[in-house]
Amino acid sequence: MAPPIAAYLAVFFALTTAVYAAASSSGYHNHTVGGASGWLFNSTTSTAATNYSSWASTQTFNLGDFLIFKTNTNQTVVQTYNETSYLSCNADDFDNGTFVYDSGSSSFSQALTISVPLTVVGRNYFFSDAADGLQCHRGLAFEINVNRGQGLPPSLNQPPPPPYIEPPGPDAAEQSPPSTVTLAPTGGTSPLRVNALVAVCGFAAEILILLR
Repeated sequence: MAPPIAAYLAVFFALTTAVYAAASSSGYHNHTVGGASGWLFNSTTSTAATNYSSWASTQTFNLGDFLIFKTNTNQTVVQTYNETSYLSCNADDFDNGTFVYDSGSSSFSQALTISVPLTVVGRNYFFSDAADGLQCHRGLAFEINVNRGQGLPPSLNQPPPPPYIEPPGPDAAEQSPPSTVTLAPTGGTSPLRVNALVAVCGFAAEILILLR
């Protein structure tokens, strides 16, 4: 029998707290995107919650830092190193280093925190491709320059462990397949889509192992 959702949430928040604490104590920084405004879009006025480019201009970003997106399921978080993908506000047409983070939830307006590590020096681009790119075109987008700083911590300098997949039961043929992280095939045209809970727990688990 699968553990209750409350248990999963308790583990998730504990691991997320460990990630933040480890980053802060080691000299790396967490940047809450948009500050108090969060990563949000007003669909009534078709406006972003704040000017994210202005917010980014006040920050200094280094390898090993985290961007913390306080958002909900009405928005997405797309990270790309491809300027063309960024300018088009479309995550689906390009495969050159584009990642889409979401909760895997189909519910609207569900509160969500997404933690994105900075692992590549140079230009990093972020946007929401929700509403067919409208949110991005209306300001839910920004770019940053990531400095080398003190380099990547060991926890981010290796691939995260694969997500757990529950073995199929006797009724597997009649059940929906489990959710997994899907990697685009080499040379394909689809970006990497990452379940935010799997991504954060993977990074946090490595940090906890290293701190033992």
